[in-house]
Amino acid sequence: MRWTPMEPKPRRRASIGARRSPETEAAVKAAARELLAEKGYAGFSIEEVARRAGAGKPTIYRWWPNKAELFIAIYGVEKDAAIPVPDEGSLREDLLRYTRDLWRFWREDAAGRVFRGLIAEAQSSETALAALRFKFMPERLASPRRMFVRAAERGEIGPEEIDDRLELWVGFNWLHVLTDRLSEDEPSLSRKIALLSR
Repeated sequence: MRWTPMEPKPRRRASIGARRSPETEAAVKAAARELLAEKGYAGFSIEEVARRAGAGKPTIYRWWPNKAELFIAIYGVEKDAAIPVPDEGSLREDLLRYTRDLWRFWREDAAGRVFRGLIAEAQSSETALAALRFKFMPERLASPRRMFVRAAERGEIGPEEIDDRLELWVGFNWLHVLTDRLSEDEPSLSRKIALLSR
């Protein structure tokens, strides 16, 4: 990209070698959040993040080898801050609260709103699919899995059911995010969560 006289080039942040510079990392993540909010996943690129952050592309690629992994890092921070894992004393109540919070995050947070873009890209990009399957899924499912582990400890479900039930719940949520049905009325949502938690 060429720089015009009207658009001064951002100051390049100094590298500190192999270690991550906290200042540069914060600038990159802030630029990534800003870009996601403005242009969504389709308009999200390492090149534009680097330009806005005043960071070198090689530095960003060393930390996050592709845009999918950078998005996953941003999504994880935003989601963890927005959605605490509930402990209401029953699987049904935990799932109902977490699902409500998750759908709200997908509706209202910039990273949440563009999450479906990662899923869409994974259908045609092996790189995005690998990031989704081997990075996103293990990291992002660890927190909600705790609800099912606690349910097994309380005797609500069998320990051998934990991962199967988690997959069913994830599939239910992904159906809703991919079809933009994140405002389901409360009676319907409660009924479906009751079925998933039996």
